[in-house]
Amino acid sequence: MKKILIADDEPYVIRLMKQSLEKAGYTVDAVSNGELALEKLRLQHPDVLITDIQMPKMSGDELCQRIEEEMPQRQFLIFVLTSRTEIEHREWSNKIYNLKFMEKPVSIRNLIAMLDEYFDEGNKI
Repeated sequence: MKKILIADDEPYVIRLMKQSLEKAGYTVDAVSNGELALEKLRLQHPDVLITDIQMPKMSGDELCQRIEEEMPQRQFLIFVLTSRTEIEHREWSNKIYNLKFMEKPVSIRNLIAMLDEYFDEGNKI
């Protein structure tokens, strides 16, 4: 089963993504901040992390940097959801392996298509 972890502090975003992704055949777990996401990632091994940037306790960019430090051999893809389109807001991501940005508002249809493509191509985007 293809496992996805969502980290977002907006309950309606989590609910919408979780329902849509489960309907598309994915197993989904969700947390409301970066600290909880990091804890889950240490214990579980999802195939994909979908994270917002702006969250309480630990931002999405800090979460990604901590993942890179603590899990340099990780095998999962990270989708970062953001409304920030300026290049300087994305410079930190250049050092992080297997990371893709998706601009908000996120099209669930496009997200599912990208996930399907990722899994169909043997976990390579």
